[in-house]
Amino acid sequence: MKAQLFESIREELRARLLRLKEAAQDAHAAATDTDSKAESKYDTRNLEASYLASGQAKQVEELAESLRLFEAFDVMLIERSEKIVMGSLVGTADSAWYLLAPSAGGLEIIHDGREVTVLTPSSPLYQKLLGKALGHSIEGSSRVITTVL
Repeated sequence: MKAQLFESIREELRARLLRLKEAAQDAHAAATDTDSKAESKYDTRNLEASYLASGQAKQVEELAESLRLFEAFDVMLIERSEKIVMGSLVGTADSAWYLLAPSAGGLEIIHDGREVTVLTPSSPLYQKLLGKALGHSIEGSSRVITTVL
């Protein structure tokens, strides 16, 4: 089940990366187009387009790195454990599902009819879940861990 979930996330990241690359290329083209030269000293279209292109290029790099980390992460190497570790899929009594992953934090994906939220080490919730086990409560909430896969 987790292998399929990881592959679904990889596919979503690949699709997002492709769309973002296309948008970044369009923004770059707009920024460097000879027709976008300023018509007056108050015309900032070219400057705005270059800022957009720069920002999107940075997003492409970040998303590509996130995908690289996900592709390098081998979920099959994770030993079955009662404790929550990176790679664990965690369900709570209130039907929330979380995947502790190396990247793509905040991504929400539907898998097997459940919405799964990806958490990364920088997430406070990730830190609260790490090392917990079945039946434990999540610190600072009334949620109880009901499933650890």
